[in-house]
Amino acid sequence: MLESAQKWELFGYDMRNLGRHWLGAWRSLLWGHDSPIRQRFDDVVCLRRERSEVYYQAGKRSDATGTIYSAILLPEALVLSKRLDLPAAVEEDLEAVLALECSAHSPFSADDTSYGWHIAYRDESKIGVALAIASKSSAMAYLVSKFDAHDPRQQEVWAQIDGEMVVIRGFGEGLREGNYKKRLLRVAAMVAVAALLIASIVGVAAGLKALELKRVEEMAATTEIESQDAARLRSSLGLANEMIVSANEIAMAYPNPHIEISRLTHLLKDGEFIQRFTIKGLDVNLQGGAADAASIMQRLAGQPEYAEVTAPRAITRVRGSEGENFYLNIRLREAPLQ
Repeated sequence: MLESAQKWELFGYDMRNLGRHWLGAWRSLLWGHDSPIRQRFDDVVCLRRERSEVYYQAGKRSDATGTIYSAILLPEALVLSKRLDLPAAVEEDLEAVLALECSAHSPFSADDTSYGWHIAYRDESKIGVALAIASKSSAMAYLVSKFDAHDPRQQEVWAQIDGEMVVIRGFGEGLREGNYKKRLLRVAAMVAVAALLIASIVGVAAGLKALELKRVEEMAATTEIESQDAARLRSSLGLANEMIVSANEIAMAYPNPHIEISRLTHLLKDGEFIQRFTIKGLDVNLQGGAADAASIMQRLAGQPEYAEVTAPRAITRVRGSEGENFYLNIRLREAPLQ
């Protein structure tokens, strides 16, 4: 049995109760006392006391006036109030739980018991409920003696618990609840019509876009057929560009040395010579001799074509003569061939 029950659990939730949770969420959204929808669409009620009148909407004080709905506030002596701390999981079955609570703890007979409740607070683990229990006969005796109200269906009966208003059921609250339900149905019908219109607009737009897409596809097919020669030429041009790029890479990796040899020939003076010359890409390596090798390095470093001139090895003097051997690395500023 435990293994069978675990098959219905997802992230700790019993999926068999998913429908009940869904209905409970909608019921709380539409009928809860703190629901923003109810605060917007519920009717204003004139709450009557023995010496004053106050207007309420969805259990909250309101500045509106001129309503057809009235309620009478029972004195505290006629109301039994109780605070209940219940697990949050029972909120979907709160009606049944409170009915059992009233039947178990009401001092009045079942036919004479009327009650109402209000959710005072809620958190992730529990909810706090303010429960009010009253005797129907005692409440009617109070209505007749203080307000000359003989029909229990003509006005609502409220109780106040810790500053919060609670509707005692079994009196005239059905008129307002029925009107609120009709208003919800009208709003739902308007939303459904608006959704249908939006769906129709989206459908028409989608149909037009489908026709436009079909025309574009036909044009694309025609253009593709007509542009086959251009595609072949474009492919050939791409291959030619690849060959040019490859040729340029080869030219950069193995440039023509004659340009640099010619430039060095003009830069070297009499008595200055190069014994070894190598070039690869932008790098030129020289080995040579001169009477003043440092002046050669300085002269080459001042050329705008050379980005950098360095000596990887120290200048050495030739034994038995006044000449010097030099080793230079030259970094060209740009490729010698394009």
